[in-house]
Amino acid sequence: MLGPALLAAAGLLALAASGTAQAAPSSCSGEQVRTLSFASGVTRVYRHGDYICAMTLARSPGTVRAMSVSVQARGMRPAKDAGRYLHHAGPVTVHAGHRCVWIRGAVGQNSVSSGWILC
Repeated sequence: MLGPALLAAAGLLALAASGTAQAAPSSCSGEQVRTLSFASGVTRVYRHGDYICAMTLARSPGTVRAMSVSVQARGMRPAKDAGRYLHHAGPVTVHAGHRCVWIRGAVGQNSVSSGWILC
């Protein structure tokens, strides 16, 4: 009986991770430390202890389009969320400790890239 339940849960997780729809916006915890604005959106960056979290929001939500956000601590691989969303991409969180981070966000054809920040 556990097998079908796990299979169903895996299917729901795959559906949720597909990036085709989102419910109410979720958010990052901690203090907002940067706002990276660009033509079609804004990427907000938060710090909570040694963790950095970011999410990209569309300036004009309501149309499903390509969106992405990534956070990379120096020396590590980036954590990212990319897909076709209605309102936002993310949040994504990394353990940065005292390392610099590089934040990227995009909505449609427009994007932002921070360079190394929060060192």
